[in-house]
Amino acid sequence: MQERENRRGYPEQFVQKQHLKLNDLKEKARNQYLRKQNIPEYPRPEFHVSHLKHDTDKDGLRGIWTDNGFKNHHQSSLVWWSLAVTPDDMESAERRLLEKTYPDRTEEQTQMQQSFLEKFATSPAFKKTSRLGSFRFTFPLKEVLDAYSQQFCSGAQPIMRVSETILYKQEVMYTVLVHSPANQEFADYPLLTDDPDAVCAYRDGLFIWRPEAMSETHSYELIRRPGEKQMEAQKVAYPQFYVWDNVAIALHVEEQVLKFDSGRLRENLKLCSAGKVKITPRYNFLSFQDAKEFVEELWPEDTEDRSCIEDTEPNSENE
Repeated sequence: MQERENRRGYPEQFVQKQHLKLNDLKEKARNQYLRKQNIPEYPRPEFHVSHLKHDTDKDGLRGIWTDNGFKNHHQSSLVWWSLAVTPDDMESAERRLLEKTYPDRTEEQTQMQQSFLEKFATSPAFKKTSRLGSFRFTFPLKEVLDAYSQQFCSGAQPIMRVSETILYKQEVMYTVLVHSPANQEFADYPLLTDDPDAVCAYRDGLFIWRPEAMSETHSYELIRRPGEKQMEAQKVAYPQFYVWDNVAIALHVEEQVLKFDSGRLRENLKLCSAGKVKITPRYNFLSFQDAKEFVEELWPEDTEDRSCIEDTEPNSENE
């Protein structure tokens, strides 16, 4: 893997045109967490994700409000989003995992099964808290892709490609590039297809995400009970720190703005508290009251409370 320093000053290892699973990363990367052998057993679900999220700070929100949309910053040609896993996505992923593991469960066994998957979904990828700022936009994936198609692709379907695998101290980020069919700049990057073995795929208007590591801090162990055809999360005596992964979607916009109606922007905006794992400095986050007042200043006609506050997170050793 190659090494570089990102624009925020963090060192990162990366490989282009591939999404490397953890076993491949263990062979290719220098990382103390990947070498750990005492990680408790954990589930490998498949999420069918229908929403994207974009977190930002006060300056970013003002720019989005001014432009009525999203544009690149910091001399980049990309606008970055992340997969947003909803409670319904979590429930359906758990159901798929159980049906795949125990396809011949009885109705009684199905009814007896207790929810367990959410106990493992504790990494920043699943948190309501933010690493980037106090404001989160959450849009349906279809709405984002439709807007991109109309504004950047002359109504054609955008092209999706496997971009990079990026490894930080504890984070693995799989990036997907979205661009116009007219743009041949990225023709040598592999297309993102419906690959059943891939970490991230695309099918029927949904991103299929098969996370390699959901927890970051592993406080539970997956227990399988084949006789009862059940799965459960069992608390461990000594939680273990490990890597966690997520998928980032990069929309190629060059100098343009991906526009949305101002009211739609406000409708999809929520306030977030700062997580313990942060990318930007603490001063990029506002208190709940200050964030609320700032939103009301930009959209004075809308007073509905859409806060998305989560006060606690497990301890982390991340940067």
